[in-house]
Amino acid sequence: MTAKLQVGLFVVPDATDPQRTLAQLVAADDAGLDVVGVQDHPYQRRFFDTWTLLSYVAARTERVRLVPDVASLPLRPPAMLAKAAASLDVLSGGRVELGLGAGVFWDAIEAMGGPRRSPGESIDALEEAIAVLRGWFGGERPLRLDGEHYGLAGAQPGPAPAHPIGLWIGGYKPRMLRLTGRLGDGWLPTVGYLDLADAHDSHRAIDEAASRAGRDPGDVRRVLNAGVSGPASGWADQLARLATDYRFDTVLVTVPSEDPVGFIRRLGEDAAPAARAAVG
Repeated sequence: MTAKLQVGLFVVPDATDPQRTLAQLVAADDAGLDVVGVQDHPYQRRFFDTWTLLSYVAARTERVRLVPDVASLPLRPPAMLAKAAASLDVLSGGRVELGLGAGVFWDAIEAMGGPRRSPGESIDALEEAIAVLRGWFGGERPLRLDGEHYGLAGAQPGPAPAHPIGLWIGGYKPRMLRLTGRLGDGWLPTVGYLDLADAHDSHRAIDEAASRAGRDPGDVRRVLNAGVSGPASGWADQLARLATDYRFDTVLVTVPSEDPVGFIRRLGEDAAPAARAAVG
């Protein structure tokens, strides 16, 4: 686990009310939250493009870290994704991490010109994409890849990111968990898709894969998209339990539709500091 519990937001990039959406992201920075994760569903007509929104928000904030949660890889070629992430990391002063998803909602992806992949193909493509991202962020020149899904023929990476950008992988099935342990910097599931009763088995699969790959399992961040419920006085305990009982070092909290800015202020100013203190 990291030195302290990280608390942030899991935000819908709602384009139907731009000021409301922007106010939530700016409020996270003002309230002292650590991370903002923004959903990435480019095929959803009511959503902003996530990278455009994150870039705009980066110029309006000073401290909070920014994450696509998770980037829709089939619609974002990895070399261009690496270029965008590194560029925003430089411009934001090293505040970008990168959530990665192998793909879902294939009808909608295909409707936008993306590929339709089987589950196995999508994981193969993700592994190739990670190789591209690592090579790009590491400044490898010329960058070449002759893959089944992606090919580079002497690409010239740049700019270099301002800090080592973490690759946080959203996945649930055994092969995705093994890939996370072997190659990822973090695991990024969402409650609802993940039953918390299964969390320890998933952590174990990641740990075992990391160890087999010669990595320290503790170097793989455990980041969870989750909600809090009930009176605000109980939120800190809920956040702390996700850390102490379920091994998540970072919790990105779903923002409710009612009084979102007030919710964010209470989360950042009251619940998050109390949860951090409880976890130690």
